[in-house]
Amino acid sequence: MRIGPYFSKPAEFRAYEPEAIEIACLLSNAIQGMEPELEVEHIGSTSIPGCGGKGIIDLAVLFPEGLLARARAVLDGLGFQKQGGPEPFPEERPMLVGCVEHDGRLYRIHAHVIALGSEEAHELAWFRDTLRRDSTLRQSYEERKRAILAAGIHDVLEYCKAKGAFITEVLHQRQSA
Repeated sequence: MRIGPYFSKPAEFRAYEPEAIEIACLLSNAIQGMEPELEVEHIGSTSIPGCGGKGIIDLAVLFPEGLLARARAVLDGLGFQKQGGPEPFPEERPMLVGCVEHDGRLYRIHAHVIALGSEEAHELAWFRDTLRRDSTLRQSYEERKRAILAAGIHDVLEYCKAKGAFITEVLHQRQSA
């Protein structure tokens, strides 16, 4: 699987695309084929059947202690690029980006490089799994995303910050329960 140049565009709401699961699996196999000690989790809206969102395939590339540089090297070797923009993720918790073509369509990829066993890794998996189980919460999440866009927020960074408030609320409710 060839990783091509990433392209940015304004935030939008796209219906769920089941092809994302297949693409995430292919990417996971490619990453783990280069370094079996890395774990790859498909996260974000494209990992939740029926959940609409920006249409970006998010991967959590989970590295054991001491393998951050190796994880970055693997992603670099596959063609992923450094994240651009005004507020990139820090070097100790990078996000690399790329684009793949599948069945004549381009799909943007965000590869989040995260420490295996970290609280962030657990929270991302918990949120994904909760949305998969709870259709009411999934619908609320989609409604929030649509409301953000309806309010005129199309800048990707501002959209992500606004959407992040919903995720933080849900995580806080989990901790309070």
